[in-house]
Amino acid sequence: MIEFRGVTKRFPDGTYAVKDFSLVLPSHKVTVFVGSSGAGKTTLLRMINRMVDPTSGTVLIDGEDVADLDPVSLRRKIGYVLQASGLLPHRRIADNISSVPRLNGVPKKKALADALTLLDTVGLDRSLANRYPDQLSGGQQQRVGVARALASDPNILLMDEPFGAVDPIVRLELQEEVERLQRELRKTMVFVTHNIDEAFAIADQVVILRAGGVIAQVGTPEEILSNPADDFVSTFIGVDRGKRTLHLQHRDDGVTLVVDADGRPAGILEADK
Repeated sequence: MIEFRGVTKRFPDGTYAVKDFSLVLPSHKVTVFVGSSGAGKTTLLRMINRMVDPTSGTVLIDGEDVADLDPVSLRRKIGYVLQASGLLPHRRIADNISSVPRLNGVPKKKALADALTLLDTVGLDRSLANRYPDQLSGGQQQRVGVARALASDPNILLMDEPFGAVDPIVRLELQEEVERLQRELRKTMVFVTHNIDEAFAIADQVVILRAGGVIAQVGTPEEILSNPADDFVSTFIGVDRGKRTLHLQHRDDGVTLVVDADGRPAGILEADK
């Protein structure tokens, strides 16, 4: 379990990235921080692995204050996936994946063998192991980034806008991959995005943030969609623009379209098979 207790991050110019933030992130669930730029999403994420230290307040992992832990040791126990994958360009894929286990003392032969298994886990062919990052597509690189984050078998996986740099089709594929991995591995995952649809697609718990890390609403996707806390949340998730108000439109050719309040197609209704 991850817990934030009265956490504040204030910069030297007096600006608050986060102010008096308190929240519990349940174990073995996906919590998604979602909000516009300046909402403090990445700052909160990086407080967990001490890439950012709070000005005041406490971040705890299973009841232990992370401020009392060595930051390097802490980071080696927490998986971290960046927007641009963060792979080392001069190292082969297998070496990128095995880098943290080897730093933790795992023998090279075992670490490389485990890297091949992790390629299977994230849906990549083992033949990619000897390639370099620039020989892979953007989507493949992000999958390798996830494999590297999983290499030390961490209990916690942090994902900072990991799919923001890929095209929409690949983004959907990667979202589905995260859902599959979470069903299989049951990690405590913290995910940052500005995309509310992405948040709703993968989250057990959604945290909608206003500027400065102020919580607008916390809940499951179902709870937020059915009962937005206020006008800010309604606007953010698109209720006031009719994007979330759907109805059926039956066409003469027998196709049933799902359309929003403005008549824009949102999908096709299929009968249960």
